[in-house]
Amino acid sequence: MAGKRAAELPRKTYEKELLRLQTELVKMQEWVRATGARLVVVFEGRDAAGKGGTIKRVTEHLNPRVARIAALPKPTERQRTQWYFQRYVEHLPAAGEIVLFDRSWYNRAGVEHVMGFCTKEEHQLFLRQCPIFERMLVEAGVLLRKYWFSVSDTEQQERFRKRLEDPLRRWKLSPMDLESITHWEAYSRAKDEMLVHTDISEAPWFTVESDDKRRARLNMIAHLLSSVPYTEVPPQVLELPERPPSTGYQRTPRDLQSYVPDHAATL
Repeated sequence: MAGKRAAELPRKTYEKELLRLQTELVKMQEWVRATGARLVVVFEGRDAAGKGGTIKRVTEHLNPRVARIAALPKPTERQRTQWYFQRYVEHLPAAGEIVLFDRSWYNRAGVEHVMGFCTKEEHQLFLRQCPIFERMLVEAGVLLRKYWFSVSDTEQQERFRKRLEDPLRRWKLSPMDLESITHWEAYSRAKDEMLVHTDISEAPWFTVESDDKRRARLNMIAHLLSSVPYTEVPPQVLELPERPPSTGYQRTPRDLQSYVPDHAATL
């Protein structure tokens, strides 16, 4: 979406469509589970671009045993000596699983490159190997989807400000997040170079305009659903059984148990 920003999507419209899309996500999950498909969804973008909030809406009604989030911490000293992609391979899905990467192997193309956490040689090696790695995943039958969340500099700064002022969200900010403000153009150049090398036909990048979080969430989820060839799987027929008659069980006296205080009664 270029040019003038569209009006913010009304909350009621957003919530109604989000519920519909989440219902479809549950159907897609059941198809993945039933067919043994393997789905990987990569979420990338600048800090405060809306990746985490979108992931939260995607997984809100999904089974965590089927759909899990991979948000890896910084590598250990041992992992630093491994092949770069090795620790990400450990988190790839088995049959019937969905993995959503909240940041991924593309750390090397972004923050590691810009902040000097890897050498120029390591960065160039990543750009050469990444398309090969992703082609191998796709050839092995993995459904790989890659989304870049694009946020403007003014919107990012406003989101940073709100996080600083909100004690419930301040944990989302780190000194490195704030430092990214002073490296805006460097991150832009890194992203452009990354796209040149890794926007491949087998695993293309899809950009999500995310200045409006509601639109971004709906657009990303709708696109994901449209790109996966899922079909509705008939649910297993379940019937609630009759409760059997009592056999004389007597509940333990309540005064022998420790209860949580009724905080709600004080409100």
